[in-house]
Amino acid sequence: MKNLKENLIELIRRTSAELPRDVVNALREGVEKEESGTNARYALDVIQKNIVLAMEKSQPLCQDTGSILFYVKVPAGFDQLAFEEAAREAVAESTAQGYLRQNSVDSITGANTGNNLGPGSPAFHFEQRKNPEADVRLILKGGGCENMGVQYSLPDGRIQADRDLDGVRKCILDAVLQAQGKGCGPGILGVGVGGDRATGYAHSKEQLLRALDDRNPDPVLAQLEEEMVEKGNDLGIGPMGFGGKTTVLGVKIGVLNRLPASYFVSVSYMCWAFRRQGFVLSNGGDIARWLY
Repeated sequence: MKNLKENLIELIRRTSAELPRDVVNALREGVEKEESGTNARYALDVIQKNIVLAMEKSQPLCQDTGSILFYVKVPAGFDQLAFEEAAREAVAESTAQGYLRQNSVDSITGANTGNNLGPGSPAFHFEQRKNPEADVRLILKGGGCENMGVQYSLPDGRIQADRDLDGVRKCILDAVLQAQGKGCGPGILGVGVGGDRATGYAHSKEQLLRALDDRNPDPVLAQLEEEMVEKGNDLGIGPMGFGGKTTVLGVKIGVLNRLPASYFVSVSYMCWAFRRQGFVLSNGGDIARWLY
């Protein structure tokens, strides 16, 4: 497709350096909730300055530009191999230009590839659809928050969680409690209920593609999402674990069918540097509109 590599480089640049509006707004609301002179307010003030500087200088929001995750919805006949080739070239060039840090290392030797390319980097998730336009989204997920992801197999006696909605509640709050400040909070949680171990985790990360201010179409899940944000913030962990009222910016929950023998609750934790962006490509390969 025409200009695909250049468009993907711009997608990577924006994702790395510019937080989406919904995340910026949520962080501003957090600043207003914290009292002046507290560690929580100081941490959020520093985050606000970081956001402005990164955008003005077109530099990464964080030294860890994270795993590179592409989510692509395409029409029938779309050349996925050509897209992957263009994306890899864009990743290598974006690394050379400093939009991405040299973050990808060989899991056995520890050797750094120097261009963020290698097995599984970047990662691609394709989905075919009837819409003639291509929907391309990118998440840059840092290692610190990725380490705070957790998967529960219910029932879980440690947290007295049974195979029901109350058990899901306990899993989510336990994930927030265990993360403390290690996930660079305030955080956002993507939750996948059901599936197997692999699909549950994958579905939990897909929830992070949703806007923070959207509402789950399932009224039961919508209420649970709001409840988990409220109760997560009541834990008092606060930004970076310093204490305060802003621990969780959002909780997004999706559900998959499961086997009767299994009941997994998979939680993907995202840090305040919630780097996701996307665009819709026209048939000619031009950017029709940005998504966040």
